[in-house]
Amino acid sequence: MTQAYRRRFLLASSALLAAPLVRAQGPALPLVGYLSNASADEMSHVAAAFRRGLAAEGFVEGKNVAIEFFWADGRADRLPGFAADLVRRHAAVIVATGGSPTWVPARAATATIPIVFSGGSDPVKHGLVASLGHPGGNATGVTSNSVELAAKRLQLLRELVPAAAVISVLVNVTKDLDADEQVKGLQEAARAIGQKIHIVNARGERDFDAAFANIVRKPAGALLIAPASFFLGKRAQLVALAAKHAIPACYAFSEYVDAGGLMSYGDKPAERSRLTGVYAGRILKGTKPADLPVLQPTAYELAVNARTAKALGLTIPHSVLVRADRVIE
Repeated sequence: MTQAYRRRFLLASSALLAAPLVRAQGPALPLVGYLSNASADEMSHVAAAFRRGLAAEGFVEGKNVAIEFFWADGRADRLPGFAADLVRRHAAVIVATGGSPTWVPARAATATIPIVFSGGSDPVKHGLVASLGHPGGNATGVTSNSVELAAKRLQLLRELVPAAAVISVLVNVTKDLDADEQVKGLQEAARAIGQKIHIVNARGERDFDAAFANIVRKPAGALLIAPASFFLGKRAQLVALAAKHAIPACYAFSEYVDAGGLMSYGDKPAERSRLTGVYAGRILKGTKPADLPVLQPTAYELAVNARTAKALGLTIPHSVLVRADRVIE
């Protein structure tokens, strides 16, 4: 062994021996795991809002808390493994975002680690909480009335495109339980206002072209993109496809309208994420999930893109304009 080689060997050995000692000098930071069926590419604003919520409770990533984001990128089958990994690593809090695709595996993985959820699914139906006001178990979070919002979006589309006898609805159904909740909720909303709908499913990004071809063949007079964290992360592609096929579309969140979409009605995903960060921080400080009531949005935003309406040859009715919180000219 040459002298230079011996020196490199000793340095490498010293580094390996020293590493556990460095980690042992202080206690490990509590781990917060963040589960999402979306992709990281277009969800940085949501992740940043979550960090802001934690910071409001005194927790800063890398200083007194560790955060690990798990992005399934539309492959919901990966989420049970992510949740199980967090349980094995004794996470302090598991954050499950975007409804049942993350809620179900998180609930199945643990009955003891605190879960903070967000999304439009029904947490009582999914067994996460006993009631919104008194969760009673290891989970709490932020939710919204998805059926009521679906009816509102369908009604707005009818006002904007009154000639649309059929409205197609693009859903991201990945599990039978989610299918029951999302599709039945949409059908209930459509029946309530007497609107015919055509359900089209896209499990992943590779299904988008076929889904829009199906919509065009129907043909549908308008399109509703159902709320899904995966869809939100792929909003640029969805907005581009709606423009390509000249289909008037309504979306769940204003990020779509900012990307060129026609109209949206819903709460703000970033604000919902901030609130989950606040709840995660309170739990880290010792509050039990059972003592934190499930939050619901208090305000919803109607956003309209006038440039997109003009490109589609549509005139935005005065009844919609006067209710709009934001109009992109």
